[in-house]
Parts: sequence; structure tokens; C-alpha cells
Amino acid sequence: MTALICGSLAYDTIMVFPDQFDKHILKDKLSSLNVAFLAPEMRREFGGCAGNIAYNLKMLGENPLIMATVGMDFSPYSTRMRDLGYDQEHIKVIDNQYTAQAFITTDAAENQITTFHPGAMNFSHNNHIEGAQNFSLGIVAPDGRQGMIQHAREFYENGIPYIFDPGQGLPMFSGIEIMDFFATAKYVAANDYEAKMLSEKTGKSMEEIASLVEALIVTNGEYGSAIYTGGECIEIPPVKVNEPIDPTGCGDAYRAGLIFGIINNLEWQKIGKLSSLLGAIKIESQGPQNHIFNLDKIQKSYMDAFNEEF
Repeated sequence: MTALICGSLAYDTIMVFPDQFDKHILKDKLSSLNVAFLAPEMRREFGGCAGNIAYNLKMLGENPLIMATVGMDFSPYSTRMRDLGYDQEHIKVIDNQYTAQAFITTDAAENQITTFHPGAMNFSHNNHIEGAQNFSLGIVAPDGRQGMIQHAREFYENGIPYIFDPGQGLPMFSGIEIMDFFATAKYVAANDYEAKMLSEKTGKSMEEIASLVEALIVTNGEYGSAIYTGGECIEIPPVKVNEPIDPTGCGDAYRAGLIFGIINNLEWQKIGKLSSLLGAIKIESQGPQNHIFNLDKIQKSYMDAFNEEF
């Protein structure tokens, strides 16, 4: 059995402006801003939370199912997925829409200007989980608002445990709606900032949120992560990184570790350590889907990082 990943597939177009934005913006003209930045360096990455999570799970030897809506420009991504051996049965093409995509311009001081076009992602509710088979766990990752609500309800109604991973979609939901997710999810995953937002929106502490689900997982970048479960907090140490290059997709790599651990019935300490390791491997590569590993490398890296067998 595997996992059904409900979330986005997206293109990330990254451009580099070899100077600093603030040198070219007139601060007294911010209300009538009209500026262009010449970006001689550009690359296009395959991304989206569902795609990133699935990419890591595939290298762990799983065959994840992706449920997503994409646009008329999806062909290059589809070709890549076919070459990597993905099942694309539950990826729906929406006519006259573009695949979700982010346009990111970074300057020499690592400042970023990002424009995100959701496109076909807004039609995620056109997919229903009843059409998928042979999976034992679901995840509701950032996607169209209506689709996230619908897929959570469908997982619950069909008796499928799922991870609620609101990510950058969190601002779309009220405190009451978030409490509805807590009532149906078995697990909740968030980074430190998102966890604080969950707490503020619902008025619940971390411990109170954790009491509503089987486990609350909170990541905190270079400081490691914490898993609240069974009335206790399990601290997961970070994995030492030789050269951090790009954090994009690290959270999704971590979630792949969670999914792998849950469907393979690992204990939480090991799940957290595996997830931390995947995030560390990812951060040493540019883009969310360019790092490479296999189970043999994971076993060796796990021993090196934690001085114990995986």
C-alpha cells in the first residue's frame, strides 16, 4: 500500500538580478511603482508540493499516487513524470488554464520578489479521492482552497487516515475551518511559523492541538523538529549539512519521510530522524527535485548522522 498525495504540481521560474533591488527603487515613488529588472540568469524547476513529496517518496522505493489539477502547458512535466515512472492516472488537465507557477526574482542580497499564479490548482475540487485505489494514507497539502476542504472530508468519510499540511495555504482558512481539519485529520504537519499561526487562529496551544490528533509535527529548519504525540514531545535533532544551497522543497522532503515512516509502521523517533535526514539531503541541491538518493544511501547517511541503523 502507498499514499495518495493531494496537492499542487507547479513550475518555478527563478530569475537572478545581479544587483540589489533597493538601489533601483525610488522610495518616494512606491505608491506608483513602475520598475523593470534585467535578469540575465534564469532557470525553470519542476515543483509543487505534491510533486516534491512524490519525488522523494519515489527514491525511497514507494510508488506514490498524485492527485492534482494541471493546465494546458503540463506536457514537459508529464514527460518527466513518465520518464521517472510515476502513475499519472489522478492528474487532471484543465483546459484553458495554466499549470500553477511561481515567478521568482532574486537579487544579489538574496531578497526575493515572487508572483504566484494558481491557475489549474484552483480547480483541484474536480478530483475526488473515491477514484483512487490501493493506498492506506493520504495527505492534504497546499492546493486550491475548495479542493483541500473537499479532499479532507472525503478521506475522513472513506475511513482513510490523512496528514493535514496547510503550508502556504494556511491564510485561506479561518480558525473554525482549521478546527474542522483537526477533527478529521490523524496527523498535522507544519513549520514553526505555520504552527504559531495555527495556534493563533484556533486559540489552541501546541499541546492542545496535539491532543486532537495522533501526532503534531513541527519543523524548525536548522534547529531540528518536534513531534508531539501520546502526551509527550519528541525532539528530533537536525542533521549536519556540509553546504546548504537551497531550502526550496526541504519541507516537502521532510513530509516524504513522515509518509514513508507511517505507512511502514516505524516508531516516531525513527520517522523524525529519517525526515530530518531527507531535508538535509535536499538542501544541498539547487531546486526542489534535483537531489538524488536511494535506500542504500539513506541507510549509510542515517548511520553517519545518528550512529544507529535505519
